[in-house]
Parts: sequence; structure tokens; C-alpha cells
Amino acid sequence: MTTYYMFGTYNCGAVNNISASRTDKCAKLIEKYGGEVILMHALLGEYDLVFITNFPDNETAMKTSIALNLMTDISFSTYPAITVTKFDEMVADL
Repeated sequence: MTTYYMFGTYNCGAVNNISASRTDKCAKLIEKYGGEVILMHALLGEYDLVFITNFPDNETAMKTSIALNLMTDISFSTYPAITVTKFDEMVADL
């Protein structure tokens, strides 16, 4: 499983439907597509939300990101991530 950061931005429709129920539906949708929710945070600034998730591959992460957008009207930008330790190992021989 790979870690993905999913940054969400509300539009007017998404703001009108904020609820604990929708948050729960988001988590269930992520799990339905084979993902795992590590955490969900609300943010101030450029993005309104960040979900840290695990998915088996990029295709699954992309499909889930689109499915979340269709369900919630929240636009998600989804980024794969690796630990800094793994990154340091990866670039050690450069």
C-alpha cells in the first residue's frame, strides 16, 4: 500500500452539505475502493481538507478521488507520498 495525501477544496454546493454523515460516507467510499483512511483534517488556507490514506496503486487512488468528487462536490488533488527515510535511501546513490 502506498500513502496518498488527498487535498480537498469546497465549492458552494460542498459547503452547504457539510456534515458528520458525509464525512462517514467519504471514509466508507475510500474503504469500498480498497483504500484505508489514516486521518482526515480540516484546514485553513488554500485547501479545506486533507485526507491521509493508503491505496494499493495510483489507479485506485485516482478512481477514488473522482468518486469522492462525484459524491461530495469537493475537488480533490491526490498525491502519492513516501517517507523521508525512504526518499533519502532512494537518492543516496545520486
